[in-house]
Amino acid sequence: MGTHPKSHVHDLFESIAPKYDFMNDLLSFRRHKAWRKFTMKKLALKQGDRALDVCCGTCDWTIALAEASKTGDIIGLDFSDQMLAVGKSKVKEEQLHDRIQLVQGDAMQLPFDDNSFDFVTIGFGLRNVPDYDQVIREMYRVVKPGGKVVCLELSKPTFLPFRAIYYLYFERILPSIGKIVAKRYEEYKWLPESLKQFPDAKQLKQMFEHAGLRNVTADALTFGIAALHIGEKEL
Repeated sequence: MGTHPKSHVHDLFESIAPKYDFMNDLLSFRRHKAWRKFTMKKLALKQGDRALDVCCGTCDWTIALAEASKTGDIIGLDFSDQMLAVGKSKVKEEQLHDRIQLVQGDAMQLPFDDNSFDFVTIGFGLRNVPDYDQVIREMYRVVKPGGKVVCLELSKPTFLPFRAIYYLYFERILPSIGKIVAKRYEEYKWLPESLKQFPDAKQLKQMFEHAGLRNVTADALTFGIAALHIGEKEL
């Protein structure tokens, strides 16, 4: 369960939207694109698969899902207008606006029917919601039986010598970079705080199972900086 007020997080993402992609490079040591590529390969979407990308942000993953499903309808949902505005221009640029629908909405109360999607994904978004369990339950609700719930998220490094260096970078250096690059010191101070509150890969796997998902896998990526969790809804 997160403890942060929703309005604070909403304002944060509204304000950093134009620099969000660039700052993601800094946050992940430029690994987030490789992690997404690894995830897409593992998901192996089939032509026509329908997917929902929760907390879609600026739509990088939403676009990847549309490309992988070739003909399937994809929905990207986010609560930030500014993020969706950046995402909309990317979708248009890729000429995918006929298959990608962008929706402003709340991850805690997804405005979709039960059993609607083959895949429900969340990339670097679960850390920023008020209640992690509630969002996982909602993702479980709207995925079809036999479908998959997928979470790619920053995690807690498991390799001890590296962990000390990473936290130093994350807590001290990154907010200063955010101040210089995005002119947003407080917002980038929030990111390490959100990671401290966030469950580690093992705990998140248990949360997936608690929500009813089966065959849950948890892959640690780049010394555990990130983790990929995939769970299936029983047929």
